[in-house]
Amino acid sequence: MKRYELTFGLFLLLLFTSLSYSAKAAVKLPRLVSKGMVLQRDVPLKIWGWADPSEKVKVEFLGESYKTKADQKGNWTLELPATPAGGPYTMNVNELELTDILVGDVWLSSGQSNMELPVRRVMDLYAGEIKQVDNDNIRLFRSSSRKEPEMAQIDYPDGAWLPATQPNIGEFSAVSWFFANDLYQKYQVPIGIISTAIGGSPAESWLSKDKVEKYLDAWKADKAHGDSIRAKMKAEEPEKLAYNWNVEVNKNDPGAGKWSKADVDVSGWPQISLPGYWSDKGVELRNGSIWFCKEFELADSLATQEAVLRLGRIIDADSAFVNGVFVGNITYQYPPRIYTVPQGVLKAGKNKLMVRVFSQGWRGGFVEEKPYELRVGSQVIDLTGDWNYHVGASLNPPVVPGAPGFMPGGLYNCLVAPALNFGLKGVIWFQGESNTGRGKEYEQLFKTMIQDWRVHFAQPELPFLFAQLANLGLPQKQPVESGWAEVRDAQRRTLELPNTGMAVTFDIGEWNDIHPLNKKEVGRRLFLEAERVAYSDSPVVSSGPLYESMKVEDGSIVLQFKSVGEGLYANSLLNGFQLAGEDGRFVWANAVVLSKNTVKVWSRSVSNPRAVRYAWEDNPADANLKNKEGLPASPFTTEHN
Repeated sequence: MKRYELTFGLFLLLLFTSLSYSAKAAVKLPRLVSKGMVLQRDVPLKIWGWADPSEKVKVEFLGESYKTKADQKGNWTLELPATPAGGPYTMNVNELELTDILVGDVWLSSGQSNMELPVRRVMDLYAGEIKQVDNDNIRLFRSSSRKEPEMAQIDYPDGAWLPATQPNIGEFSAVSWFFANDLYQKYQVPIGIISTAIGGSPAESWLSKDKVEKYLDAWKADKAHGDSIRAKMKAEEPEKLAYNWNVEVNKNDPGAGKWSKADVDVSGWPQISLPGYWSDKGVELRNGSIWFCKEFELADSLATQEAVLRLGRIIDADSAFVNGVFVGNITYQYPPRIYTVPQGVLKAGKNKLMVRVFSQGWRGGFVEEKPYELRVGSQVIDLTGDWNYHVGASLNPPVVPGAPGFMPGGLYNCLVAPALNFGLKGVIWFQGESNTGRGKEYEQLFKTMIQDWRVHFAQPELPFLFAQLANLGLPQKQPVESGWAEVRDAQRRTLELPNTGMAVTFDIGEWNDIHPLNKKEVGRRLFLEAERVAYSDSPVVSSGPLYESMKVEDGSIVLQFKSVGEGLYANSLLNGFQLAGEDGRFVWANAVVLSKNTVKVWSRSVSNPRAVRYAWEDNPADANLKNKEGLPASPFTTEHN
């Protein structure tokens, strides 16, 4: 009996040891190295991960085996030979099996909201095209992480490689999708996109710790100042910190839970013409809620159908009700309001649309030149014109210091650092809105960021392509200073760095929307630059005219341009040029094309010209210099060159 107990005990000990060893020996891979991944072709492939110290690691790929051991910290890396485009393949890493692997070109897509903007937000322009998408050879990796850690992260907390198929395409970055699709159609190799863009992010949030110090010090000082004020308020005025805006707006709004009902009587409410800003129309409300009601008639034949309600863009947030039924809401000002009205909600005869709008200190309103309509089958019911309105709650919330904004370096740490071992074909970038007003600083900041990434990716010639800021706001009647133009010019000057390319976009934006829908043309123009910079396709005309030099001649300035393709387009009157003399004051100027690559600029009011600016405003709507290929010239100034 004792012998049996000893033998059984030894068996249990061996079994426990074996199980413990097996559990400890499991290899862990980063989320990028996973099922469905796209690996960069024609360069050595780096596969990495973690295991127990000194644990043996074997990678099997394309019939070959590669071995290494984890170091004393559990890190391991293997470099596999360069592989041509192809797949799908399978890779085994110890006991892990990764299937459906493609080898092609991998692009890192980054920046702020115009790069982040998903395909589902641009369906108004591209619904027919997007509904046909089914391409397993284009794949996106996107992590939901929005953390801003102080230290570089070794992995993403979530994320997976997803193919461009109907269940997934709506969440693809729109610019990235159109760019990737153009690449695939031409080069017929798998395309992988690592999508990292974050709305509202300034360029300094994308710097590594090696370059971020001065920005981080200022940010920490702002944070410490805000923290001290909040601490004082907590001790002396705790009710201010406890103030809950959402609770207060509902508590003080007599219509909350009532005016959204179908039977509410609005006959005594005053009227206002929409779209427009209510402050321009004599309605006083800066902070709180306001209700708008529109009644419309519907024919019997349309009453039983599903419909689509379009409410343009509303500042700041809204909730919409049709005949007392909630049909949708948007919590911030930028997304287009596209709400489905379910079958059975509409009725024959009079219908009632109620929209509750929330404003938190902005100039509230319904943005002009956007669609405000109800679409029922082939019928379109116009919703512009007179609406009834009633102010709900008018609040005066306490002023509490907010957070100091994105932490410099934070987004690099959480969204770029985990990808540093992954081979890339290049980077596409759309950002700058959050750095307007700091244009002169932005030039050096942006150049530093590009060089910083190239160092950390160990690719000193990494192609870096970026979109210039789009147009925004109403055009100006007289020459003015422009923070947006300053950033555009800083972006143009960044082309001094090798292996960079820029897509000019000031002609394809929307004056009333910081997130214009035409992302297909942005993607195409980035693709043209990719052909030249990343694929060395020299015959391609990849950009519009770029300012190169100037000389003063007989009271005028003659400008010379590069990137003119077949030549400057001469069959139009040139607009958008400004001229300044010795006093530095800019005036509108005349301009003509002199030759394939030169333009003459002059003004009768400037006898001794010294400088030229072109497309120098937030929305240079009339600026029209382009090459014969139809690509627009970049905004520029000859000052400080």
